[in-house]
Amino acid sequence: MRKIMPCLWFDKEAEEAARFYVSVFKRSRVREITRYGKAGREVHGGKEGGVLTFVFELEGQRFMALNGGPHFKFSPAVSLVVDVKTQKELDGLWRKLSAVKAAEQCGWLQDKFGLSWQIVPSVVGKMMADEDVSRRDRVMSAILGMHKLDIAALKAAYRS
Repeated sequence: MRKIMPCLWFDKEAEEAARFYVSVFKRSRVREITRYGKAGREVHGGKEGGVLTFVFELEGQRFMALNGGPHFKFSPAVSLVVDVKTQKELDGLWRKLSAVKAAEQCGWLQDKFGLSWQIVPSVVGKMMADEDVSRRDRVMSAILGMHKLDIAALKAAYRS
């Protein structure tokens, strides 16, 4: 097991969310499920036998989904970044994950559980690391005008 595993806090949707994410990504699987017992019910309020945590793996990265109650919500301050190679891959993930049109900007989206994602073509990192400031600025200006990123348009901005 890796030393660090992100824990995603859900009200009661941990299993539903984890199974959804596993269905979206090709190299993914369910790892383990823990359930609430009788102990601590007055604190956690979980139903005995209900899912407490759901550990799953997406593209080799483990995550834990926790049914922790309504106390905390996701924020765009934390997002999951997905590196993609092609526009087809980007479009497919965008179609499956994006659920809040108003949250779409600069390659960011929000899914039906409120979790923010960044679907970013690998080429963007290379472009933004270019020593030519004018190239970087053109790419950044292009990104700022997009919702879902368009690889061809970003490459055109980089070359122009």
